[in-house]
Amino acid sequence: METLALILAGGRGSRLDILSERRSKPAVPFAGKFRIIDFALSNCCNSGIFQIGILTQYLPLSLNEHIGVGKPWDLDRRDSFVTLLQPNNSWYEGTADAIRKNLEFVKRYASKYVLILSGDHIYKMDYSKMIEQHKQTGADLTIAAKIVPLEEASRFGVLETDSNLKINKFVEKPAQPKSNKASMGIYVFSTQALIDAIEAHPDIVDLDFGTHIIPDMIENKNVYAYEFYDYWMDVGTYDSYLETNLELCGECALDLYDPSWKIYTKSEDLPPVRVGDKAEINNSLISNGCRIDGKIHHSVLSPGVVVGEGTVIKDSVILNDVKIGKNCYIEKTIIDKETVISNNSVIGTGKDFTPNKDKPKYLSSGLNVIGKKLILPEDLVVERNVRIFSSTNPKTINEKHIKSGETLK
Repeated sequence: METLALILAGGRGSRLDILSERRSKPAVPFAGKFRIIDFALSNCCNSGIFQIGILTQYLPLSLNEHIGVGKPWDLDRRDSFVTLLQPNNSWYEGTADAIRKNLEFVKRYASKYVLILSGDHIYKMDYSKMIEQHKQTGADLTIAAKIVPLEEASRFGVLETDSNLKINKFVEKPAQPKSNKASMGIYVFSTQALIDAIEAHPDIVDLDFGTHIIPDMIENKNVYAYEFYDYWMDVGTYDSYLETNLELCGECALDLYDPSWKIYTKSEDLPPVRVGDKAEINNSLISNGCRIDGKIHHSVLSPGVVVGEGTVIKDSVILNDVKIGKNCYIEKTIIDKETVISNNSVIGTGKDFTPNKDKPKYLSSGLNVIGKKLILPEDLVVERNVRIFSSTNPKTINEKHIKSGETLK
Protein backbone atom coordinates (compact mmCIF):
# COMPACT_ATOMS: atom_id res chain seq x y z
CA MET A 1 0.00 0.00 0.00
CA GLU A 2 1.45 3.39 -0.95
CA THR A 3 -0.84 5.81 0.92
CA LEU A 4 -3.07 5.43 3.96
CA ALA A 5 -5.50 8.32 4.53
CA LEU A 6 -6.59 9.26 8.05
CA ILE A 7 -9.52 11.67 8.35
CA LEU A 8 -9.91 13.53 11.65
CA ALA A 9 -13.69 13.54 12.04
CA GLY A 10 -14.25 13.70 15.77
CA GLY A 11 -14.68 17.44 16.12
CA ARG A 12 -17.68 18.80 17.97
CA GLY A 13 -17.82 22.01 15.94
CA SER A 14 -19.05 24.01 18.94
CA ARG A 15 -19.50 27.23 16.93
CA LEU A 16 -22.14 25.44 14.85
CA ASP A 17 -24.00 25.18 18.13
CA ILE A 18 -27.49 23.78 17.44
CA LEU A 19 -26.43 22.12 14.16
CA SER A 20 -23.76 20.08 15.98
CA GLU A 21 -25.79 19.56 19.15
CA ARG A 22 -26.65 15.97 18.20
CA ARG A 23 -24.06 15.19 15.52
CA SER A 24 -20.35 15.77 14.89
CA LYS A 25 -19.41 18.65 12.60
CA PRO A 26 -18.33 16.39 9.68
CA ALA A 27 -21.80 14.79 9.74
CA VAL A 28 -23.65 18.12 9.35
CA PRO A 29 -25.71 18.19 6.10
CA PHE A 30 -24.41 20.51 3.40
CA ALA A 31 -25.46 21.71 -0.08
CA GLY A 32 -28.74 19.81 -0.01
CA LYS A 33 -27.89 16.13 -0.37
CA PHE A 34 -24.34 15.97 1.04
CA ARG A 35 -22.60 15.85 4.42
CA ILE A 36 -19.48 17.92 5.11
CA ILE A 37 -17.25 14.82 5.30
CA ASP A 38 -18.30 13.79 1.76
CA PHE A 39 -15.80 16.26 0.33
CA ALA A 40 -12.71 14.77 2.02
CA LEU A 41 -13.91 11.22 1.28
CA SER A 42 -14.64 12.01 -2.37
CA ASN A 43 -11.30 13.76 -2.76
CA CYS A 44 -9.59 10.58 -1.56
CA CYS A 45 -11.46 8.39 -4.04
CA ASN A 46 -10.95 10.78 -6.94
CA SER A 47 -7.23 10.91 -6.04
CA GLY A 48 -6.94 7.11 -6.17
CA ILE A 49 -6.70 6.62 -2.40
CA PHE A 50 -8.99 3.80 -1.27
CA GLN A 51 -7.51 2.85 2.11
CA ILE A 52 -9.02 5.17 4.70
CA GLY A 53 -9.32 5.36 8.47
CA ILE A 54 -11.83 7.80 9.95
CA LEU A 55 -11.14 8.94 13.50
CA THR A 56 -14.46 9.62 15.18
CA GLN A 57 -15.16 10.76 18.72
CA TYR A 58 -17.99 13.21 19.42
CA LEU A 59 -21.53 11.81 18.80
CA PRO A 60 -20.36 9.37 16.10
CA LEU A 61 -23.67 7.56 15.44
CA SER A 62 -24.91 9.83 12.62
CA LEU A 63 -21.49 9.77 10.95
CA ASN A 64 -21.16 5.98 11.31
CA GLU A 65 -24.60 5.42 9.78
CA HIS A 66 -23.78 7.73 6.89
CA ILE A 67 -20.46 6.08 6.02
CA GLY A 68 -21.36 2.44 6.70
CA VAL A 69 -19.01 0.19 4.71
CA GLY A 70 -18.18 3.02 2.31
CA LYS A 71 -20.17 1.78 -0.69
CA PRO A 72 -21.02 5.26 -2.14
CA TRP A 73 -17.27 6.00 -2.31
CA ASP A 74 -16.39 2.57 -3.75
CA LEU A 75 -14.63 1.65 -0.50
CA ASP A 76 -16.24 -1.77 -0.12
CA ARG A 77 -14.07 -3.46 -2.75
CA ARG A 78 -11.58 -6.24 -2.02
CA ASP A 79 -8.58 -3.90 -2.40
CA SER A 80 -10.07 -0.96 -0.47
CA PHE A 81 -11.49 -0.24 2.97
CA VAL A 82 -12.86 2.40 5.28
CA THR A 83 -12.35 1.80 9.01
CA LEU A 84 -14.08 3.83 11.71
CA LEU A 85 -11.69 4.38 14.60
CA GLN A 86 -12.98 5.48 17.99
CA PRO A 87 -10.97 6.28 21.16
CA ASN A 88 -10.68 3.32 23.51
CA ASN A 89 -9.51 4.24 26.98
CA SER A 90 -9.55 8.04 26.80
CA TRP A 91 -10.66 10.86 24.50
CA TYR A 92 -8.36 12.44 21.96
CA GLU A 93 -6.56 15.38 23.56
CA GLY A 94 -5.08 16.91 20.41
CA THR A 95 -4.80 16.32 16.67
CA ALA A 96 -1.54 14.37 16.95
CA ASP A 97 -2.78 12.58 20.07
CA ALA A 98 -5.66 11.23 17.95
CA ILE A 99 -3.08 9.68 15.60
CA ARG A 100 -1.01 8.46 18.55
CA LYS A 101 -4.00 6.59 19.96
CA ASN A 102 -4.34 4.85 16.57
CA LEU A 103 -0.65 4.37 15.84
CA GLU A 104 -0.97 0.57 15.83
CA PHE A 105 -3.45 0.94 12.96
CA VAL A 106 -0.84 2.96 11.04
CA LYS A 107 1.90 0.40 11.74
CA ARG A 108 -0.31 -2.53 10.77
CA TYR A 109 -0.81 -1.30 7.21
CA ALA A 110 2.80 -0.16 6.76
CA SER A 111 2.09 2.26 3.92
CA LYS A 112 4.86 4.44 2.49
CA TYR A 113 2.91 7.63 3.19
CA VAL A 114 0.17 8.77 5.53
CA LEU A 115 -2.23 11.48 4.37
CA ILE A 116 -3.89 13.27 7.30
CA LEU A 117 -7.03 15.28 6.61
CA SER A 118 -9.67 17.26 8.40
CA GLY A 119 -13.21 16.00 7.87
CA ASP A 120 -14.89 19.39 8.12
CA HIS A 121 -13.74 21.53 5.18
CA ILE A 122 -15.41 22.17 1.81
CA TYR A 123 -13.04 21.86 -1.17
CA LYS A 124 -11.93 19.69 -4.09
CA MET A 125 -8.27 18.68 -4.16
CA ASP A 126 -6.21 16.08 -6.01
CA TYR A 127 -4.08 14.66 -3.21
CA SER A 128 -1.99 12.65 -5.67
CA LYS A 129 -0.34 15.88 -6.85
CA MET A 130 0.62 16.76 -3.29
CA ILE A 131 1.99 13.25 -2.71
CA GLU A 132 3.99 13.45 -5.94
CA GLN A 133 5.61 16.72 -4.80
CA HIS A 134 6.34 15.06 -1.44
CA LYS A 135 8.24 12.31 -3.27
CA GLN A 136 10.14 14.67 -5.55
CA THR A 137 11.37 16.90 -2.72
CA GLY A 138 12.32 13.97 -0.49
CA ALA A 139 10.22 15.51 2.27
CA ASP A 140 9.47 13.92 5.60
CA LEU A 141 6.38 16.11 5.89
CA THR A 142 4.49 18.20 3.34
CA ILE A 143 1.86 20.70 4.48
CA ALA A 144 -0.87 22.01 2.19
CA ALA A 145 -0.89 25.82 2.25
CA LYS A 146 -3.74 28.00 1.10
CA ILE A 147 -2.65 31.35 -0.29
CA VAL A 148 -4.74 33.94 1.55
CA PRO A 149 -4.72 37.76 1.55
CA LEU A 150 -1.96 38.93 3.86
CA GLU A 151 -4.42 40.93 5.96
CA GLU A 152 -6.31 37.70 6.75
CA ALA A 153 -3.27 35.53 7.49
CA SER A 154 -3.33 36.25 11.23
CA ARG A 155 -6.37 33.97 11.54
CA PHE A 156 -4.29 30.93 10.52
CA GLY A 157 -1.14 29.03 11.27
CA VAL A 158 1.31 30.68 8.86
CA LEU A 159 4.18 28.99 7.01
CA GLU A 160 7.33 30.82 5.93
CA THR A 161 9.24 29.13 3.10
CA ASP A 162 12.30 29.56 0.94
CA SER A 163 12.15 29.73 -2.85
CA ASN A 164 11.97 25.94 -3.05
CA LEU A 165 8.97 25.84 -0.69
CA LYS A 166 11.00 24.32 2.13
CA ILE A 167 9.41 25.54 5.37
CA ASN A 168 11.76 27.34 7.71
CA LYS A 169 9.22 28.72 10.17
CA PHE A 170 5.69 28.04 11.40
CA VAL A 171 3.81 30.58 13.52
CA GLU A 172 0.32 29.99 14.92
CA LYS A 173 -1.93 33.04 14.29
CA PRO A 174 0.81 35.69 14.22
CA ALA A 175 -0.19 39.29 14.98
CA GLN A 176 1.94 40.55 12.09
CA PRO A 177 2.30 37.73 9.57
CA LYS A 178 5.27 37.79 7.22
CA SER A 179 3.76 35.23 4.84
CA ASN A 180 0.38 34.59 3.26
CA LYS A 181 0.76 30.80 3.21
CA ALA A 182 -1.85 29.48 5.65
CA SER A 183 -1.79 25.88 6.82
CA MET A 184 -4.89 23.96 5.69
CA GLY A 185 -4.43 21.15 8.20
CA ILE A 186 -3.69 18.71 5.36
CA TYR A 187 -0.47 16.74 5.81
CA VAL A 188 1.48 14.11 3.89
CA PHE A 189 3.96 12.26 6.13
CA SER A 190 6.49 9.65 5.21
CA THR A 191 5.17 6.94 7.49
CA GLN A 192 8.29 6.28 9.53
CA ALA A 193 8.80 10.04 10.01
CA LEU A 194 5.26 10.29 11.41
CA ILE A 195 5.80 7.38 13.79
CA ASP A 196 9.14 8.78 14.97
CA ALA A 197 7.70 12.29 15.47
CA ILE A 198 4.79 11.04 17.58
CA GLU A 199 6.84 8.60 19.64
CA ALA A 200 9.38 11.35 20.38
CA HIS A 201 6.81 13.08 22.64
CA PRO A 202 5.49 10.40 25.04
CA ASP A 203 4.97 12.81 27.93
CA ILE A 204 2.84 15.44 26.15
CA VAL A 205 -0.81 14.58 26.82
CA ASP A 206 -2.40 17.08 24.43
CA LEU A 207 -0.05 16.34 21.54
CA ASP A 208 -0.89 18.62 18.62
CA PHE A 209 0.50 18.92 15.10
CA GLY A 210 0.59 22.72 15.02
CA THR A 211 1.95 23.18 18.53
CA HIS A 212 4.38 20.28 18.88
CA ILE A 213 4.99 18.07 15.83
CA ILE A 214 5.39 20.63 13.03
CA PRO A 215 7.78 23.05 14.83
CA ASP A 216 9.95 20.14 15.94
CA MET A 217 10.10 18.61 12.45
CA ILE A 218 10.94 21.97 10.85
CA GLU A 219 14.02 22.05 13.09
CA ASN A 220 15.11 18.46 12.44
CA LYS A 221 13.54 17.14 9.23
CA ASN A 222 12.72 18.13 5.65
CA VAL A 223 9.35 19.92 5.72
CA TYR A 224 7.84 21.46 2.59
CA ALA A 225 4.73 23.43 1.65
CA TYR A 226 2.34 22.45 -1.13
CA GLU A 227 0.61 25.59 -2.40
CA PHE A 228 -3.11 25.33 -3.09
CA TYR A 229 -4.94 28.07 -5.02
CA ASP A 230 -8.45 26.69 -5.51
CA TYR A 231 -11.65 26.93 -3.47
CA TRP A 232 -11.38 25.94 0.20
CA MET A 233 -13.76 26.88 3.00
CA ASP A 234 -14.10 26.12 6.69
CA VAL A 235 -17.83 26.15 7.46
CA GLY A 236 -17.28 26.34 11.20
CA THR A 237 -19.71 29.17 12.01
CA TYR A 238 -23.38 29.80 11.33
CA ASP A 239 -22.56 32.66 8.96
CA SER A 240 -19.92 30.75 6.97
CA TYR A 241 -22.20 27.69 6.80
CA LEU A 242 -25.08 29.73 5.39
CA GLU A 243 -22.90 31.79 3.03
CA THR A 244 -21.06 28.76 1.63
CA ASN A 245 -24.30 26.89 1.01
CA LEU A 246 -25.80 29.90 -0.76
CA GLU A 247 -22.66 30.47 -2.86
CA LEU A 248 -23.35 27.14 -4.51
CA CYS A 249 -26.72 28.41 -5.73
CA GLY A 250 -24.96 30.59 -8.30
CA GLU A 251 -21.71 30.52 -10.25
CA CYS A 252 -19.21 29.21 -7.72
CA ALA A 253 -15.55 28.22 -7.92
CA LEU A 254 -16.56 24.90 -6.35
CA ASP A 255 -18.21 23.06 -9.25
CA LEU A 256 -20.54 20.33 -8.00
CA TYR A 257 -21.43 19.41 -11.59
CA ASP A 258 -17.95 18.49 -12.84
CA PRO A 259 -18.26 14.88 -14.12
CA SER A 260 -14.51 14.37 -13.80
CA TRP A 261 -14.52 15.08 -10.05
CA LYS A 262 -17.79 13.95 -8.52
CA ILE A 263 -18.75 14.43 -4.89
CA TYR A 264 -20.20 11.14 -3.71
CA THR A 265 -22.63 10.60 -0.86
CA LYS A 266 -25.11 8.18 0.63
CA SER A 267 -28.37 9.13 -1.09
CA GLU A 268 -31.91 8.45 0.01
CA ASP A 269 -34.25 6.70 -2.41
CA LEU A 270 -36.81 9.47 -2.84
CA PRO A 271 -39.09 10.43 -5.75
CA PRO A 272 -38.30 13.33 -8.12
CA VAL A 273 -38.87 16.95 -7.16
CA ARG A 274 -42.49 18.05 -7.70
CA VAL A 275 -43.07 21.71 -8.54
CA GLY A 276 -46.64 22.98 -8.37
CA ASP A 277 -48.27 25.24 -10.96
CA LYS A 278 -48.06 28.26 -8.63
CA ALA A 279 -44.49 27.60 -7.52
CA GLU A 280 -41.53 29.82 -8.38
CA ILE A 281 -37.87 28.83 -8.00
CA ASN A 282 -34.76 30.80 -8.85
CA ASN A 283 -31.05 30.67 -7.99
CA SER A 284 -31.56 27.72 -5.62
CA LEU A 285 -30.52 24.11 -4.98
CA ILE A 286 -33.50 21.73 -4.69
CA SER A 287 -32.91 18.12 -3.63
CA ASN A 288 -34.74 14.90 -4.42
CA GLY A 289 -38.11 14.27 -2.80
CA CYS A 290 -39.03 17.97 -2.39
CA ARG A 291 -42.60 19.15 -3.05
CA ILE A 292 -42.86 22.85 -3.74
CA ASP A 293 -45.98 24.96 -4.11
CA GLY A 294 -44.44 28.23 -2.86
CA LYS A 295 -41.64 30.58 -3.97
CA ILE A 296 -37.97 29.71 -3.36
CA HIS A 297 -35.34 32.43 -3.86
CA HIS A 298 -31.59 31.92 -3.36
CA SER A 299 -31.99 29.01 -0.95
CA VAL A 300 -30.95 25.39 -0.43
CA LEU A 301 -33.56 22.69 0.17
CA SER A 302 -32.41 19.25 1.36
CA PRO A 303 -34.23 16.00 0.48
CA GLY A 304 -37.88 15.61 1.40
CA VAL A 305 -38.72 19.27 2.14
CA VAL A 306 -42.36 20.31 1.63
CA VAL A 307 -43.25 23.96 0.95
CA GLY A 308 -46.90 25.04 1.00
CA GLU A 309 -48.74 27.38 -1.35
CA GLY A 310 -48.19 31.09 -0.79
CA THR A 311 -44.99 30.53 1.21
CA VAL A 312 -41.83 32.52 0.38
CA ILE A 313 -38.33 31.30 1.33
CA LYS A 314 -35.31 33.59 0.82
CA ASP A 315 -31.59 33.23 1.60
CA SER A 316 -32.17 30.15 3.74
CA VAL A 317 -31.00 26.56 4.22
CA ILE A 318 -33.73 24.01 4.95
CA LEU A 319 -32.58 20.53 5.99
CA ASN A 320 -34.15 17.13 5.40
CA ASP A 321 -37.87 16.44 5.77
CA VAL A 322 -38.87 19.89 7.03
CA LYS A 323 -42.56 20.61 6.44
CA ILE A 324 -43.49 24.26 5.82
CA GLY A 325 -47.16 25.21 5.70
CA LYS A 326 -49.06 27.77 3.64
CA ASN A 327 -48.52 31.54 3.51
CA CYS A 328 -45.28 31.56 5.50
CA TYR A 329 -42.34 33.93 5.04
CA ILE A 330 -38.84 32.66 5.88
CA GLU A 331 -35.71 34.76 5.41
CA LYS A 332 -32.06 34.12 6.34
CA THR A 333 -32.85 31.06 8.43
CA ILE A 334 -31.34 27.60 8.93
CA ILE A 335 -33.95 24.97 9.84
CA ASP A 336 -32.76 21.54 10.97
CA LYS A 337 -34.34 18.18 10.08
CA GLU A 338 -37.95 17.08 10.56
CA THR A 339 -39.24 20.38 11.93
CA VAL A 340 -42.76 21.57 11.08
CA ILE A 341 -43.44 25.25 10.35
CA SER A 342 -47.20 25.81 10.59
CA ASN A 343 -49.30 28.10 8.40
CA ASN A 344 -48.89 31.90 8.36
CA SER A 345 -45.54 31.90 10.21
CA VAL A 346 -42.99 34.69 9.69
CA ILE A 347 -39.35 33.84 10.47
CA GLY A 348 -36.70 36.52 9.93
CA THR A 349 -38.33 39.93 10.12
CA GLY A 350 -37.93 43.42 11.55
CA LYS A 351 -35.14 45.98 11.85
CA ASP A 352 -34.01 44.91 15.32
CA PHE A 353 -30.63 43.16 14.93
CA THR A 354 -29.93 42.66 18.62
CA PRO A 355 -27.27 39.91 18.82
CA ASN A 356 -28.27 36.67 20.45
CA LYS A 357 -28.15 37.30 24.19
CA ASP A 358 -26.69 33.89 25.04
CA LYS A 359 -24.27 33.60 22.10
CA PRO A 360 -23.61 37.08 20.66
CA LYS A 361 -20.46 35.87 18.87
CA TYR A 362 -22.43 33.12 17.13
CA LEU A 363 -25.46 35.13 15.96
CA SER A 364 -25.36 38.84 15.21
CA SER A 365 -25.97 39.16 11.44
CA GLY A 366 -29.74 38.63 11.56
CA LEU A 367 -29.59 34.88 10.97
CA ASN A 368 -32.04 32.57 12.79
CA VAL A 369 -31.34 28.90 13.61
CA ILE A 370 -34.17 26.47 14.37
CA GLY A 371 -33.39 22.97 15.61
CA LYS A 372 -34.78 19.60 14.59
CA LYS A 373 -38.04 17.83 15.43
CA LEU A 374 -39.91 20.95 16.49
CA ILE A 375 -43.51 21.92 15.76
CA LEU A 376 -43.91 25.68 15.43
CA PRO A 377 -47.45 27.06 15.86
CA GLU A 378 -49.53 28.95 13.32
CA ASP A 379 -49.08 32.73 13.09
CA LEU A 380 -45.68 32.57 14.80
CA VAL A 381 -43.38 35.61 14.42
CA VAL A 382 -39.63 35.14 14.88
CA GLU A 383 -37.49 38.26 14.54
CA ARG A 384 -33.69 37.96 14.16
CA ASN A 385 -30.64 36.29 15.76
CA VAL A 386 -32.90 33.72 17.43
CA ARG A 387 -31.81 30.21 18.50
CA ILE A 388 -34.41 27.48 19.07
CA PHE A 389 -32.88 24.22 20.28
CA SER A 390 -33.69 20.76 18.93
CA SER A 391 -35.83 18.10 20.53
CA THR A 392 -35.29 14.33 20.62
CA ASN A 393 -39.03 13.80 19.99
CA PRO A 394 -41.50 16.05 18.15
CA LYS A 395 -42.09 19.01 20.45
CA THR A 396 -44.56 21.89 20.11
CA ILE A 397 -43.31 25.43 20.68
CA ASN A 398 -46.03 27.47 22.40
CA GLU A 399 -44.60 30.98 21.97
CA LYS A 400 -46.25 33.16 19.34
CA HIS A 401 -43.69 35.99 19.09
CA ILE A 402 -39.97 35.51 19.65
CA LYS A 403 -38.02 38.75 19.72
CA SER A 404 -34.56 39.37 18.33
CA GLY A 405 -31.70 37.91 20.32
CA GLU A 406 -33.78 35.34 22.22
CA THR A 407 -32.97 31.65 22.79
CA LEU A 408 -35.49 28.85 23.43
CA LYS A 409 -34.17 25.64 24.98
